[in-house]
Amino acid sequence: VQLQASGGGLVQAGGSLRLSCTVSGPIYTNYISAWFRQAPGKEREFVSLIRWSSGSTYYGDSVKGRFTISKDNAKKMVALQMNSLKPEDTAVYFCAAGPTFSNLARDYENWGQGTQVTVSS
Repeated sequence: VQLQASGGGLVQAGGSLRLSCTVSGPIYTNYISAWFRQAPGKEREFVSLIRWSSGSTYYGDSVKGRFTISKDNAKKMVALQMNSLKPEDTAVYFCAAGPTFSNLARDYENWGQGTQVTVSS
């Protein structure tokens, strides 16, 4: 499985961005796609996840109510709509995939290359 993330950029606080992650290769029945982020000098932080089979979602507390994760089975693509962005959302965002419904980075075996999101105040 290979993952390709895109959609990052520079936006003012309060603005919106939409990230996409395209999956190449097989998506197994109970596979999970997730987004993590990592700011300079900080640990990788869980953002959101979605289960491919059921569409079940889960969000980190810091983004709940502002970010929405979705999937397109036909395009094998997962999107992260980010609204009401804050400067503290600035980070490199990574998409990941694996078989475990988990908010821990170590549980994901496949990772994309990351896309930079910068929110100016």
